[in-house]
Amino acid sequence: MALVEVDNLRFAYTGAAPALDGVSLTIDDGEHVALLGPSGGGKSTLLRALAGLVPHFHGGTFAGKVVVAGIDTREARPAQLAGTVTSVFQDPEDQIVLTRVANEVAFGLENLGTEPSEIWPRVEEALALVGAEHLADRSTSELSGGELQRVCLASALALRPRLLLLDEPSSQLDPDAAEAFFDVVERLPCAVLVSEQRPQRPLARAARVLFVDDGRIVLDAPHDAAMSWLATNRPLYLPHGADVVCRIDTVSFAYGDDDVLAGVSLAVRRGEIVALTGPNGAGKTTLAKLAAGLLEPDAGRVEHARAAYLTQDPGRHMVTERVLDEVALGADEERAREALAQLGLSLYTDRHPRDLSSGERERLALAAVLATDPELLVLDEPTRGIDPERKEELARLLRASAPKRGTLVVTHDLPFAQALADRVVELPLRSKVAV
Repeated sequence: MALVEVDNLRFAYTGAAPALDGVSLTIDDGEHVALLGPSGGGKSTLLRALAGLVPHFHGGTFAGKVVVAGIDTREARPAQLAGTVTSVFQDPEDQIVLTRVANEVAFGLENLGTEPSEIWPRVEEALALVGAEHLADRSTSELSGGELQRVCLASALALRPRLLLLDEPSSQLDPDAAEAFFDVVERLPCAVLVSEQRPQRPLARAARVLFVDDGRIVLDAPHDAAMSWLATNRPLYLPHGADVVCRIDTVSFAYGDDDVLAGVSLAVRRGEIVALTGPNGAGKTTLAKLAAGLLEPDAGRVEHARAAYLTQDPGRHMVTERVLDEVALGADEERAREALAQLGLSLYTDRHPRDLSSGERERLALAAVLATDPELLVLDEPTRGIDPERKEELARLLRASAPKRGTLVVTHDLPFAQALADRVVELPLRSKVAV
C-alpha cells in the first residue's frame, strides 16, 4: 500500500477558481519527488492538502480523497497527522515559536507526547543532521534567514516523519547553504516532496518529477523521462536552460476591452541587460509585470526564473519605520547592509524611510530589491528623480551585477538605455514585437 494516495482531488479557495482540478497520484515510502510548476499553478495547495491543512485550515470547496499513512484527511485534522507528515515552508520566521533554538526543535516532540528521555537526544540528532548543532543555544531572533531555515528542517526531522513536505525551502539560502541543505534532504529515509522555483538542485536528486500547471498534473514521470519532457516543454526548468531567465512567448493581454499587448515575444538571458522603450500606452509596464509574474497573460506563455520587480513609484510602498528594516524584509541583515552600501545609503540605516529625499527613497527601494538577489531583475523607470551622478552610479551597479542575472529595464530615458543596455527593444503601440 502506498504511503500517499490522492484520488481526483479538487479544491477551490472560497470565492476563487479551482486551485486543484482532478489531481490523482501516489507516493511510496522513502520516495523522493520534485514538484515543479509556475507560480499559482497549485503546488503549495497540493502540499497543504497532503498535510491536511486543506480543507481544515484553509477554507474552500473540497472534493475527492487524500489518504496519508492510512489516514483520510477529510476525517482527521492536521494535528492527527503531526509526526507522520511534517512541513517546512518558505518563510521560516512564520514557523518559529520559541526563543531558543534547542527548545524550538524540542517543541514538536513535546506536543506529540514523546518520552522526556528521548526528546533531547532527538533534538541533538536533528540539529546534527542539518549541520546546526552549533546553534543549539542561540536565540532564534538572532539567526539569519538561512539559519532559521535549517532550524525549521531540524524541527521537522526530529519528529521522524514518514512524509516530509518542503515548500521553497532554499528561498533564503545562499548557493552553498542550499547545496548543503539538499545534500541533507537527499540522505533522508522518509518520503520527500519538494516544491522549488530554483529546480536545479531537487532535479539533480529526485527519482521522480511532478509538474503541476493550472491545478492539474501535466507530468508525472521518472527522472530521465521527466528531463526529456522538460527539455521539450519547459526548458527554463532545466539547468542548461538557466541562461534564459525569462521567456515571453506570443503573449496577449487586455484590461477589460482595452487590448494592450498582442502576440508579443521576448527573451531575457542571464548576463544580459535589456532596455524596453516605447511611447506611453504601448504596454511597457504591463509587459514588465508579465515578465516578473505579477500578471497572467490572456494568451501565450510566460516562463521566468526567480524574479524581483521595482515599480515606477517605489517610494509609495515603504512599510517599515527604519531604512535597514525596509531592506531586510526580503533578506537577512548582512545582505541588507551590503545592498544599502551599494546604493550609497549606509549612513541612513536608522532613519525613517519617509525622512529621505525622493531620490534616496528610490535608491532605498532598489536596495530592497537587490538584497533578494533575484535571477531576473525588472526595473520600471528606475531613473525617475535621480540626478546625473546617481544615474551613472546606477548604471555601473547594474552592469557590475549583470553577469549573475538577467535585467529588464523599462525606461523613457533613451540616453540611459543606450549607455546601459546590451539590447534596446522598442514596443510600438498596439503592435506585435518578437525579440
